[in-house]
Amino acid sequence: MSSKAALVFRVAAVAEALSWAGLLVGMFLKYAVKLGEGGVPVLGMVHGVVFVLYVLVSLSVAKPLGWRPKTLILALLSSIPPLFTWLFESWALRNGKLDGPQRLSHGGVGLFTAKSAEPAAV
Repeated sequence: MSSKAALVFRVAAVAEALSWAGLLVGMFLKYAVKLGEGGVPVLGMVHGVVFVLYVLVSLSVAKPLGWRPKTLILALLSSIPPLFTWLFESWALRNGKLDGPQRLSHGGVGLFTAKSAEPAAV
């Protein structure tokens, strides 16, 4: 269950970051370059939907992944500045926050596990 929750979270985090980037490009074209609407209405709606999806996904995967309240608050706060959801997702992956409490026994991602030192064969 943890691996599915981690995958859904990772997809939502990257999608939210990309929708933010798309909206910023559209706003640049509209206001700085003065190319008309520049897709801002559509990109704004897409970003809004993906933002709400990211918040709902963050709230729903917190328990299966064994997040403490501090981690959940960081995930939610990362949705405000542009591209921070992607940074949070990378940080969470590096620090085992996407592995869940039962990590490898229940199918966690286990991408960054510490290997124990084994004695040399004689």
